[in-house]
Amino acid sequence: MRTLRATAYATIGLDAKPSPYTDVVGSIADRACVARGMDGVDAVLHTATLHKPHIAMRSAQAFVDTNVTGTLALLEAAVDAKVGAFVFTSTTSVFGDALVPPPGEPAAWITEDTAPVPKNIYGVTKRAAEDLCELFHRRHGLACIVLRTSRFFPEEDDNPLVSGRYSDGNVKANEFLYRRVDIEDAVDAHVLAIERARSIGFGRYIVSATAPFAADDVAELRSDAPRVVARRCPGYEAEYRRRGWSMFPSIERVYVNERARRELGWRPRWDFRYVVERLRADADPRSALALTVGYKGYG
Repeated sequence: MRTLRATAYATIGLDAKPSPYTDVVGSIADRACVARGMDGVDAVLHTATLHKPHIAMRSAQAFVDTNVTGTLALLEAAVDAKVGAFVFTSTTSVFGDALVPPPGEPAAWITEDTAPVPKNIYGVTKRAAEDLCELFHRRHGLACIVLRTSRFFPEEDDNPLVSGRYSDGNVKANEFLYRRVDIEDAVDAHVLAIERARSIGFGRYIVSATAPFAADDVAELRSDAPRVVARRCPGYEAEYRRRGWSMFPSIERVYVNERARRELGWRPRWDFRYVVERLRADADPRSALALTVGYKGYG
């Protein structure tokens, strides 16, 4: 909403909580509320969701109500309103157990063709919502783009084995190699999806920072990630030594964004090399938008 309101797009923000960027306060599972918000709309950006951290505080039914029933309500209202483009923010969490191969196996090379194996109610409901988008494209001709975003939130890692060993900045820099995207790049992907939806029809895309690796790196990434990173991104070690940081010993998956770059024309700026470049200059490695949005939490 911050980005779109700075452009020529006229916007309507619907959210369960009031904010400077919310025009309609309500739930996406409330069909009457959704219908009111859909009046005159040409494109829908569907970002509303219960997230993985909500699993500890919300019921499975609440996930179904928001992530599945809410998506269905939006899709039906979009068809009724003859909306031209529908963009759904999904998550790489839909891949679930496919992301971590058994011990001794190479790192997983994750593309849109990787079969999802959801491991919790979050992944199950997001995958179900994706399938609803595809169904509405097939049945109603609604142009739908699904964006499977990787980590872009600023909160600390929820794995105590990681957060207890590495500083937060160290963790996030490492993640730009394989599982993180800056929110500014993620927003750019959504804007491009609006523009390309009609010509594409339906598509699923991984939205993650461009990894520096090749598919033939996967075995060594699992056994000796620092060696591969040093080969693909020479010179990062000096900056890490200056900061007292270290590379993860093993990387278990790599998100591949090639299809989004090719078909959406997406050009993400924030990747590991760029982050290291900014660190060398003692600049904040986060984008201006990431700094502005800041921490939102999971209420």
